[in-house]
Amino acid sequence: MAFSKQILVFLVLVGIFNISCNAQGLKLGFYKKTCPSAEAIVKKETASIMAVAPTLAAPILRMHFHDCFVRGCDASILLNSTTNNQAEKDSFPNLSLRGYGSIDRVKSAVEKKCPGVVSCADILALVARDAVSLLNGASWPVPLGRRDGNVSNSTEVLFNLPPPFFNITQLKANFASKGLNAKDLVVLSGGHTIGTSHCSSFTNRLYNFTGVGDSDPSLDSNYVARLKTRCSATDTTTLVEMDPGSFKTFDTEYYTLVAKRRGLFTSDAALLADSETRAYVTSHATPQGSKDFLKDFAKSMVKMGKIGVLTGSQGEIRKTCGFIN
Repeated sequence: MAFSKQILVFLVLVGIFNISCNAQGLKLGFYKKTCPSAEAIVKKETASIMAVAPTLAAPILRMHFHDCFVRGCDASILLNSTTNNQAEKDSFPNLSLRGYGSIDRVKSAVEKKCPGVVSCADILALVARDAVSLLNGASWPVPLGRRDGNVSNSTEVLFNLPPPFFNITQLKANFASKGLNAKDLVVLSGGHTIGTSHCSSFTNRLYNFTGVGDSDPSLDSNYVARLKTRCSATDTTTLVEMDPGSFKTFDTEYYTLVAKRRGLFTSDAALLADSETRAYVTSHATPQGSKDFLKDFAKSMVKMGKIGVLTGSQGEIRKTCGFIN
């Protein structure tokens, strides 16, 4: 057991070392000389998309998260499956993602101005930031210079993405393996303030939590009753707001819900099981915590955006995000 723990610590440290080394290749204004209008084009196109479909902000933010946690922020989530390979986007946890067409639209606009210069990985990072900002959410500096990976394997998704049923110990270990700490965990979980979820991601908490037809005792009983009116035990299609009442606004209401034991997922409830994450939830379950949350979210997103990046001569700059060159 002690040896296993040493191996785990070693792997986490190696992962953090690789993250920090590669991230040094990123910098603000990376395209200042090669494509000075790149960020302005991304912002303009994202604004046009959001004006028509503001609900895309949540899935695009989630897409960026899912990309970075598997192979690092290398746009591997955007690659299409081939006859011989099932890509990440076709793995079960990613089947509900939306917004690929929007990323392609932004990429095409940038390509017209500066062909073969700006990576899909950088575009995804920028669109995620701009989409959140347009919902009155946080904004953050996005260091650029990521290169696109040429490998995308669906089997790697399940080993890297934290599922909604993880407990706090599993969540902290998963985030630590990516160079993120407990504060990053609770801050980035705040992204659940926007968007929706399929019933199937949490119905186990409503109908058969321990296998005897019971509900999760950590979920408010009144909320259980309300959710049961929306979701049957076998429902796989209905969408439920993760932050009812303000799911289109980037605010701290998510923490208010979690504090009231009304977070949808086991992973939301888990934030109350750790002293550090619980303290953050409690302090931000008030209007006063809003400014601090936006500031913290910005910092954690910058950290997340540096996970396992390819820089320099690594990878490539894809011409089309769904295909390697």
